[in-house]
Amino acid sequence: MNWDETGPDTDERLDERLVQADADGEDTAVEAALRPKDLDEFVGQEKVREQLDLVLKAARARGATADHVLLSGAPGLGKTTLSMIIAAEMGAPIRITSGPAIQHAGDLAAILSSLQEGEVLFLDEIHRMSRPAEEMLYMAMEDFRVDVIVGKGPGATAIPLELPPFTLVGATTRAGLLPPPLRDRFGFTGHMEFYEPTELERVVHRSARLLDVEIDADGAAEIAGRSRGTPRIANRLLRRVRDYAQVKADGRIDRPVAAAALGVYEVDARGLDRLDRAVLGALLKLFGGGPVGLSTLAVAVGEERETVEEVAEPFLVREGLLARTPRGRVATPAAWAHLGLVPPQQGGKGQQGLFGA
Repeated sequence: MNWDETGPDTDERLDERLVQADADGEDTAVEAALRPKDLDEFVGQEKVREQLDLVLKAARARGATADHVLLSGAPGLGKTTLSMIIAAEMGAPIRITSGPAIQHAGDLAAILSSLQEGEVLFLDEIHRMSRPAEEMLYMAMEDFRVDVIVGKGPGATAIPLELPPFTLVGATTRAGLLPPPLRDRFGFTGHMEFYEPTELERVVHRSARLLDVEIDADGAAEIAGRSRGTPRIANRLLRRVRDYAQVKADGRIDRPVAAAALGVYEVDARGLDRLDRAVLGALLKLFGGGPVGLSTLAVAVGEERETVEEVAEPFLVREGLLARTPRGRVATPAAWAHLGLVPPQQGGKGQQGLFGA
């Protein structure tokens, strides 16, 4: 997600959201300890795991470098973790960088020229790489060669630079922004799906063991159910529930303790937080369920338009609580039920409302 257009106050509020899928500084430090080290330990993403396992085993059997891998999906689903597992499975070092950090072809050339044979280059948010660097990457991926331009104008000279075989692992949250020539150069493409609650329960149990936290099955299920289908959020909620349990429940987490802790942090039973409920509440109470324009809705909740559209709405739409229509945002019957409100009669005599009520 791109926060460039939001102001400092908005950034500060968003950084405090327990249910944001992007990693903050604390997440980055803790995730290093919680990450699985191999495919057998990795929870969820069964199809991607199975397919990737075949790709890596075949490469090892041939004694060759693994094909380039493209991983797409929402933040927090395990793309970085899988890239590290690929390197571990191939017995190779890994170099980590990101698309926004590569703004010139020279930046990419410097990285590529320093790679060792078989090394894994993880390029996060690959769709945000600059176009000149992207065009250089085409040749590097296909021919393991780059042309370094020396000089300017008519006197410029292209010097070919041979590269050792390497594996590029690209990660993107917006696969549609990748140009077809770049997508076509990846030998394996995997799409990361949101996790089922049962899978997240396994994630919570595993993380609890690593963090030395005592948790029962009901407590893990309560945390998993509020984690928006995202392991990163599940781990973050587990840490906050652990803090609550250590202070108020002798350190043991069961369902009542988990529910009480997440109530303190304003994360409800479906994973909605203060911002999500504010958007739904304004839509239902102030505008009768809509339709209402995005700008008007943003003003009503005191947030930037981009914050409502890019932060709150995706999850509300995925949960079936809000719909985007040509006329504006509209609440679904599930939204009324979730907030315990009764929708107004719509359509008048003999006419059905928007959702047939």
